[in-house]
Amino acid sequence: MKKQYWVATGLLIFLVVWMFLPREDVVVVEDRYAMPETDRTVTAVAAGSPVDAGADGFTVLVSQVQASTYTETVNVRGVTQAFRHVEILAEAGGRVTATPVARGARVNRGDVLCEIAVDNREAELQEARSREQQARLEYEGSLGLRERDLVSEVAVAQLKSALDSATAAVGRAELSLDRTKVRAPFSGILETRVVEVGDYLNVGGQCGSLLDDQPMLLIGQVPEQNVSKLIPGNSVEGILVTGQRVSGQLTYIARAADPVSRSYRIEVELNSGQEPIRQGISTEIMVAASNITATMIPPSAITLDDAGVVGVKAIHDNIVTFHPVTIVGESTQAGTPGFWVTGLPAEVTLITLGQELVFPGQTVRTNSDWSRL
Repeated sequence: MKKQYWVATGLLIFLVVWMFLPREDVVVVEDRYAMPETDRTVTAVAAGSPVDAGADGFTVLVSQVQASTYTETVNVRGVTQAFRHVEILAEAGGRVTATPVARGARVNRGDVLCEIAVDNREAELQEARSREQQARLEYEGSLGLRERDLVSEVAVAQLKSALDSATAAVGRAELSLDRTKVRAPFSGILETRVVEVGDYLNVGGQCGSLLDDQPMLLIGQVPEQNVSKLIPGNSVEGILVTGQRVSGQLTYIARAADPVSRSYRIEVELNSGQEPIRQGISTEIMVAASNITATMIPPSAITLDDAGVVGVKAIHDNIVTFHPVTIVGESTQAGTPGFWVTGLPAEVTLITLGQELVFPGQTVRTNSDWSRL
């Protein structure tokens, strides 16, 4: 026990002596990631100018941009749709004797799509015409007798009524015979035909469906916050999922919103003379809205501030400034991609590369030839 006591006492004395021993100055380890005591020089160089790789400090690229008129667009997803697509129904019943038009064929208004057996309809028409002729002769004869007061006016009126009834019967027989030919009500494409020769069609039975693709339409749903920007007659461009581009005009904007999505239906009538398209193809619809003042900037200029606000950094009087912007459109043209934004002055010197190396309020050194921007 004494031995353990003396060991503990010795360790305590050693620690006390070590704490009071004089020491040399602590050597500071250099942190290669620490910022230098003096700010490094930042040089702004016009985009496209040669950059001195051996220059001291950072180099950022800048470009001078100007605001211009931009046609704001409202983009929605939609589909292609025929101007009209209707079912062609039979107005008379009977056996199908002919289907002269193949599915997918283009027809003109009045072309026969299905033929129904005439059966006794021609005989009924002939009978009605004979009765009409008899009634006419009797009525015309009664007129001469009436002039000589040989018949009463009542008898003449009865014969006139019989003639009218016979004429109406002829009209009904002609209509019944004409209805044995199911005709196209407008020009279009016979999309489907549901009967073949030998089938029986009841009154109201479907012969087929007719699709009118001249003109074709683009159908979409516009959110309620954007519908006020649209006016019938605005120009529209559409990009189909097949890559085909089409153009047209806005012809219809619904007055009532969809009760579920709270969006409004729009219809775009495509211009004639374009490559034929099919119904039901997904399409991106871009409707031209109002003209606004905006600036085209390259995608590399977009950055975020400490609060996460989208904006760009620019140089004004050799001082770095931050401008919050709102992206209102984009350009996908080859060679000039970028964003259309609002919130910038009419003319601004924009930092297009290296904006993450500088902060608002920092002084930068610029090259003297700003005309090259």
